[in-house]
Amino acid sequence: MGWLWWVGGALALGVLEMISLDLVLIMFAGGALAGAVAAGLGAPVLVQVVVAAVTAAVLLFTLRPWLLGHLRRRVPLQETNVHALVGRDAVTVASVDGVTGRVKLAGEVWSARTADGSTLAPGTSVVVARIDGATAVVGPAPASAGDAAVRGPLTA
Repeated sequence: MGWLWWVGGALALGVLEMISLDLVLIMFAGGALAGAVAAGLGAPVLVQVVVAAVTAAVLLFTLRPWLLGHLRRRVPLQETNVHALVGRDAVTVASVDGVTGRVKLAGEVWSARTADGSTLAPGTSVVVARIDGATAVVGPAPASAGDAAVRGPLTA
């Protein structure tokens, strides 16, 4: 009857894995299933726990890295939240220096500072180098060939 507890634990860990998607809890679920097999064979509780722990560790350190590598080769990593803002264009709405400033980034006004400590005037196009807490660290946007054509060859 003890094997049912192990199977119940494995099912619960499987459901939690569907929420987390880390491929960690499913490895623990595999260990719980191994514990269920040990319990079904009549092993003492201590042996069941050891079998579950060893199986989970083996799965965690051998199968999980292989699965993650295979998954990353098939599906490119999609950055989300603030990590997706790095490299995006923004426009300064207030003077930005090495300490303080404001930029309009992705439709929102963010606190900002320059990466090199320089001062940028309002209306300057910038690129987000990184997000530091709630502050966008920015630098001047590189001049494109289209900008040089509009300004002319002498001002490029």
